[in-house]
Amino acid sequence: MLYHREDQLVYRPELPANSRVYVPAPSIFKLPYQSIYTKSEDGIMIHMFFISQPEDKAKKVPTLLFLHGNAGNVGHRLQNAVGLYHTIKCNILMLEYRGYGLSQGSPSEEGLYMDARAGIDYLSSRTDINTNEIIVFGGAVAINLATKPENSQRIWCLILENTFTSIPDMAALLFGLKCLQYLPLFLYKNKYLSILKMRSVMVPTLFISGLADTLVPPRMMQDLYKNCKSPYKKILTITGGTHNETWYQPRYYENICNFLNELRENPPVQVTSSHWQIDDI
Repeated sequence: MLYHREDQLVYRPELPANSRVYVPAPSIFKLPYQSIYTKSEDGIMIHMFFISQPEDKAKKVPTLLFLHGNAGNVGHRLQNAVGLYHTIKCNILMLEYRGYGLSQGSPSEEGLYMDARAGIDYLSSRTDINTNEIIVFGGAVAINLATKPENSQRIWCLILENTFTSIPDMAALLFGLKCLQYLPLFLYKNKYLSILKMRSVMVPTLFISGLADTLVPPRMMQDLYKNCKSPYKKILTITGGTHNETWYQPRYYENICNFLNELRENPPVQVTSSHWQIDDI
């Protein structure tokens, strides 16, 4: 029974109410945008917002693929997008997974992975952006995308924020039953084994961990960081950062800008130290 109800626990596209009907548009924050639909590999139509910098700058700046969390829709992340747009000066593609917002279908682990691939395929097809500087921002879905060689070659860098190590680990935490970590994996419909996949992540990666996150323990971000095999990785811990609003804390965007500037000035082939850490801000 739990196996069949697992999707209801993992995916919450209906929260808050009317999230499958009303998706706030970037124009609310005076951002220029296109509302776009693209097909995922299995034919499901996926909705996206493409928010572009002015035409004379769009091809000179990075483009960020924004892969959202497990509840609501992309419209609920627009405040963060505003900060990214104005401080990082990037284009942004906000992708809405199947079963979320205005996208078709129902969510599933493999389905979300396909949707993320559709997003990076779409960006790679555009001629009005710099496809050599694609940033992937998100959590478990972003990690999976970066593990695939055909995708990692197109990813300039990865930004991970307040994400978990695996569904079995989260199940043990939420239900207070440590034994759930040791159940055979076939008993889990959704696995999201990020802790194992980090060993295959080789792209430059920034880990952002809100220390006031009461949903996903910050130690999980530390574990992901330690398991990441990228020769160019950095972890940023933010004292007041909560699960959904770490972006609201001082110097959040400044530190992302610093990471990107360092990456541009010292690309991976020139890096001599394997990783470094910011303890707190």
